[in-house]
Amino acid sequence: MNRRMVLTGSMGLPALLLAPGAARAQDASGAWPARAVTIVEGYPPGGVTDLASRAVAERMTRELAVPVVIENRPGAATSVAATAVARARPDGYTLVMGTTTLAINQTLQPNLTPKDPGRELDPIGMVFQTPFILHVHPSLPVSTTAELIDYAKANPGKVSFASPGTGAVSHLCLELFKARTGIDIVHVPYRGGAPAALDLRQGRVHAMFQAPQEAAPTLREGATRGLSVTAPQRLADYPDLPPIGETLPGFEVFFWQGLFAPAGTPGPVIARAAAALRAATEDPTIRARLAEQGVQLVSGDAEVLRRTLAADTARWGSVIREANIRLE
Repeated sequence: MNRRMVLTGSMGLPALLLAPGAARAQDASGAWPARAVTIVEGYPPGGVTDLASRAVAERMTRELAVPVVIENRPGAATSVAATAVARARPDGYTLVMGTTTLAINQTLQPNLTPKDPGRELDPIGMVFQTPFILHVHPSLPVSTTAELIDYAKANPGKVSFASPGTGAVSHLCLELFKARTGIDIVHVPYRGGAPAALDLRQGRVHAMFQAPQEAAPTLREGATRGLSVTAPQRLADYPDLPPIGETLPGFEVFFWQGLFAPAGTPGPVIARAAAALRAATEDPTIRARLAEQGVQLVSGDAEVLRRTLAADTARWGSVIREANIRLE
């Protein structure tokens, strides 16, 4: 990721720290927020989730008239961050950016906490979602998803797919693809997306499901060939790539991020936080800035986030069990 991304979330904060009068008035009235709000981020600085979190925090600071700061607590597939917030005081001052991993961990790593994010965290709203691009090394003699399926069927066990690691959303997308098509392909897990992408570029593996902003360099250089996208419609930046659903009806996969509070946070606090979040995700300037980096903000209320978490918990849980996916 471009290093300037890491700095975007801190822009504008010094000027926004000058609202002590407003904060004192809120202290006196008991209204939320009366002091700084912390959003815990489960990934390290510099990645797409951190980028989006910082941009949202910047805009929420303006809306709430108190600092909204990002605290990075990576570890245990984002469970370190989620657990810290699930156990925090439910007063609205400690929130968490949860992702699809909340849904996956319940089946893949049930020993992690929170064991039931749907009960231990209160949803506030959606932040962004991103589909995946199915792309292949040019050495593979296919130009469409249908051709890839046919080639894999004619060459069982000879097509390899990379992923950033076992249990990653792109890995589960691959397992869903295998289940829908009945093809025999080899999963090659890596420790992170960068080494996986490097081996795809060099032809050591044949294909990969990858987020658009991550696939962009190899696609732009012609080092890989795009076949389709896992969104229900074509992407503006990739108008030549059809939805994979045109070949496999109903096949849609997204990685998403949403804002959560500890369970039991008062309704008025959730509502105020949701309004500030919505102002951020609908801000044209922020949307345009993040779109340049391949991040598409979405506006979805607490109920949308609740349904998304529940649906993905059921969906990925089924995929994990049927494919017998286990972490070593």
